[in-house]
Amino acid sequence: MVTYEDIVHAKEVIAPHIIRTPLIYSPTFSGLTGANIFLKLETLQKAGSFKVRGATYRILNNKSGIGEAGVIAASAGNHAQGVAVAARMAGVHATIVMPTHASLSKQAATKSYGAEVILKGENLQESIEVALSLAREGALFIHPYDDPDIIAGQGTIGIEILEDLQSVDIILVPVGGGGLISGIATAVKARRPAVRVIGVQSAACPSAYDAVLGSKMVTVIPGQSVADGILVPKVGTLTLPVLESLVDEIILVPDEEIIDAMLLLLERKKILAEGAGAVTVAALLNSHAAIPEGSNVVLVISGGNVDTPLLAKIINRGLVRKGRVMHISVRLRDVPGSLAGLISLIARCEGNIIHIEHRKDDPELPLEMVMVDIEIETRGPEHVQEISQKIRDAGFIS
Repeated sequence: MVTYEDIVHAKEVIAPHIIRTPLIYSPTFSGLTGANIFLKLETLQKAGSFKVRGATYRILNNKSGIGEAGVIAASAGNHAQGVAVAARMAGVHATIVMPTHASLSKQAATKSYGAEVILKGENLQESIEVALSLAREGALFIHPYDDPDIIAGQGTIGIEILEDLQSVDIILVPVGGGGLISGIATAVKARRPAVRVIGVQSAACPSAYDAVLGSKMVTVIPGQSVADGILVPKVGTLTLPVLESLVDEIILVPDEEIIDAMLLLLERKKILAEGAGAVTVAALLNSHAAIPEGSNVVLVISGGNVDTPLLAKIINRGLVRKGRVMHISVRLRDVPGSLAGLISLIARCEGNIIHIEHRKDDPELPLEMVMVDIEIETRGPEHVQEISQKIRDAGFIS
């Protein structure tokens, strides 16, 4: 099992090669909860996530045994980029096996860091099997979470938190395979056993939650989630004992709350967090964890790598959920002035039209009618109701 001394050694080894990310106080989240909320921003880490910590330590701690074949890993996202960056810093060749469905932007980012990318496997597990097979030819395999060096490297976050906030009471950590929280819990509990370490996992893939609940390894079938970085079907053989012995609680958050958390981080704190990184905020703001008033709470924001097309969808979905954007379809008579009258009404209601589409080809429409689809920016749910009511009162048919 990884020890506190292992993590201290990892910190000494990787310190010259990584960014010591800031721990910032959030007046917004503190005001919403009554606690003192701090954010550990691994979004500002090299390659945009905490993954580079473990990868760097794994490579540097074994560099003398790395041959010409270099290192190999399998990943569809952050682990790929973390290994690529770490390998480039260490001056060794990196091969990353990615599933064939891996996003083009993640492929491009991994290649830009100097890694060779191989697209094989319909899913991550198949890609891992390919990578393990290639590793037999001499490359050092770097597991995304179930490895002592990886756990120790990720655990350096825990030491940094204790150094920056000695009076911390609670730490919320995203959970996928368990490498990140295992390292943090090991480091924190060794120095401050009273600190509560709480794991947060996507409800779409409760592998760690179910494993701890049943005290045995389980494999789940992940559902669809914006928190794709923690959709790990099975926790590690090394991480499960730590989850059971050192992690105080694991809680689940649904996708809707994760999207809201991503939007709030972006709007209020100007922090771009991926879904996996925002689960801790989702847990906090929806009261899934017991947070005593006045306590000092750290939320680990583990990464910020979001595909640009997905980001636009997330923002729009979040705005709609919060009543900040409304969509309405209205039938109008196809005569001059009808559309102008509707637009004028929305303007008087102080709605801001973002997009408008004028459709005449709907076969279900009477010939004298057209359908207008409008996207409107609003102040919130009450404003949505006001605009909708005014449109109905004016005789427009929705």
